[in-house]
Amino acid sequence: MRYLKPLIKTTLWTLCVLAVVTALAAPKVMPMLQSPDSKQASAGEKSEGGKKSKEKSAAPKDRAPLRVSAVVVHTVPFAESVTSTGTLIAEEGVELQAETSGKVVSIPFHEGARVKKGDLLVRLNDADLVATYSRAKYRKELAMLREKRLAQLLKQGVARQEEYDTALNELNIQDAEIELTEAQIAKTEIRAPFDGVVGLRYVSEGSFVNAATRIATLQRLDRLKVDFAIPEKYAGRVQVGAPIAFTIAGGEKKFAGQIYAFDPRIDTSTRTLLIRAVVPNPEGRLLPGAFASVEVVLGKLQDAVLIPAVAVVPGLNEKNVFVVKDGKAERRAVETGTRLESTVHILSGLEAGETVITSGLQQIRVGQSVSIIGEKTT
Repeated sequence: MRYLKPLIKTTLWTLCVLAVVTALAAPKVMPMLQSPDSKQASAGEKSEGGKKSKEKSAAPKDRAPLRVSAVVVHTVPFAESVTSTGTLIAEEGVELQAETSGKVVSIPFHEGARVKKGDLLVRLNDADLVATYSRAKYRKELAMLREKRLAQLLKQGVARQEEYDTALNELNIQDAEIELTEAQIAKTEIRAPFDGVVGLRYVSEGSFVNAATRIATLQRLDRLKVDFAIPEKYAGRVQVGAPIAFTIAGGEKKFAGQIYAFDPRIDTSTRTLLIRAVVPNPEGRLLPGAFASVEVVLGKLQDAVLIPAVAVVPGLNEKNVFVVKDGKAERRAVETGTRLESTVHILSGLEAGETVITSGLQQIRVGQSVSIIGEKTT
């Protein structure tokens, strides 16, 4: 009993403190413990007092339609084309190099001049070959005299057949020696292989050159070629004889050409088809090596669908547009073709008469109500 009295006293004191704290916290805790149903009932009782304006404000409002611009799709005639970049190359072009080593003794051409096929452009020192050629000619004359004499003696029965055969063989050997020397002399002369314009020279008289020395260039400029590539999806639509148009860097004039060949395979590294076209260049205004912006006409359509390029929304695996149907936005997957400066050709996914949204594409959502503020036709 002696130990129970302090314990009872402490317990009573703790209960008194808890009762005071509970009484003070009850007004704040009770609203938090109140159920949602009781809250709604309480709100209903307050609204029954005649405050109808508060009841209207509590109801959710409908979202206002999104104001957008749009175009109505119409079919139009269209020349479907694909653009690419290419390079001009000469119809024929070579770097002039010697076939043998030697010292340059003559350069009869002028830089930038037109030359004809067979014109002498560079001559190397051939003094030793000329001497060898003269010796071979003298030996041939002696061989010819010996062959004639033995031929007469053979008819008379004085000479043997073996002696005549030896003389005839010696004559043939001298003919071969002369041909060999003439071929060696020809290697010391660099002649124009075709009509063209010779370029700048890189050697002077007295220079020692070999087969790796670059002497000058020769280009045929009356007709050029244009090499360019297009994506492989258009490979089946390219035809030999199809026209092309192109411009060169620094100019706005369009030049015309014609496809005459293409590579019979797809480049696996770029997934493109290499095409070559020919371009007449009678005035010589176009130069090999120039950069060209090429346009190839793939076909002409009478009912093509064109829409503004800004209306196309790229996705992960497809391209989309938003159309207006019953006042709401609808997403539509489309297949695109040729892209022009401000429009794009739609191959599938849209039909004439549909309305395509061209603004507010970042904010628009599927099924959202829209209000058209500016409607145009394509």
